[in-house]
Amino acid sequence: MTTSHDSASRPQGYRGDLTLFFSLAFGVSWVAWATAWALGGPANSPAASGVHLIGAFGPLLAALVLRIRRGRRGEPAPAQVVRFGRGTLLWAPLLLVLASATVWAGVLLAQAAGGPALSLDGIKDTVGDAGGIVAFVAMMLVGGPLGEEPGWRGTVHPRMRATMGRFQAVLVLGVVWSVWHLPLFFLEGTVQYELGLATAGGVLFAVSVVPMAMLIGYAYERGGIVAAIAVHFAGNTTMVLLGVKAAETLALLLGLQALVAVLLLTFAPPRALPRTPRAGAVGAAPEPAVRV
Repeated sequence: MTTSHDSASRPQGYRGDLTLFFSLAFGVSWVAWATAWALGGPANSPAASGVHLIGAFGPLLAALVLRIRRGRRGEPAPAQVVRFGRGTLLWAPLLLVLASATVWAGVLLAQAAGGPALSLDGIKDTVGDAGGIVAFVAMMLVGGPLGEEPGWRGTVHPRMRATMGRFQAVLVLGVVWSVWHLPLFFLEGTVQYELGLATAGGVLFAVSVVPMAMLIGYAYERGGIVAAIAVHFAGNTTMVLLGVKAAETLALLLGLQALVAVLLLTFAPPRALPRTPRAGAVGAAPEPAVRV
C-alpha cells in the first residue's frame, strides 16, 4: 500500500500539460507553414509571409493556453520555473556574448582550416536588406526568440525538469525542438530550404539545434526567460550575419557549442532546481519557484 510519505516524495509529472503543449505548438506551426507552402512563393513573399510568421509563434500560443488553463484550475506554477530577478540583468548579457562567441569561433576556425572566408560586406548587405539595424534586430527577435522561448524554455523545460535530470531534459527538448523545425526545409525562402534536408549542411543544421538547446536551457536556469531569449537571439543573429551555411562551419559550430554546453552544465551548473511533490499528496507543501 502506498503511504502518504511515499506520495509526497514522488515528483509531480506534467504529462497532460506536455501533451497539450506539443499538440498545440506543432499543430499551429506546422499547419501555418504548410499553408505558406501551399500559397507558393518564398516565405517572405506578400502572400506567405504573414502565415509563415504565425508558425513561429506556435510555442508561444501553446504556452498561453497552458497558462490560462492553469489559472482557471487554480494550479500553482511548477516549482522549477525560474522567475525574473535581478540576477537576470547579469546573466543575460554575459550568456548572450558567450553564445555569439561560439558562432564567431566556429566561423574563424573554419576559415583557418580552408573553409569559407568571413565577409564584412556580407554583414552590411544582410542588415541593409532587412531595412537597417533596427529593423534587423526586431526581425531577429520576433522571428524566433520571442515566439518560441516562452514555450520551449518557459513552459516545457520546467515541466520536464520536474521528473528529469538537467542533461536529460535539455537533450530531449533539443531533439523535439529540432523536429519542430523540419517543415522549414520545404518552405522556400528559409535558411533550412537553402541548405536542403538531404545534404550534409542540412543534417548538421538540424543536429546543431540540440547543443543550442543545451546552451539555452542552461541560460534559462541561470537567468530565466530573458537569458534564454538573449542566447537564442545571439545564436540566430550571429549565424545570419556571418552567413553560416557551409557544412564544415556548421560541424565546427556544433562541436564547439556542444563542448561549451557540457562544460557549463557539468562544472558551472546553475543552482539545483527543486522537484515538485505530487499534487494532492498528503503533507506535500508547495515549494517556492527558484529565483536567480
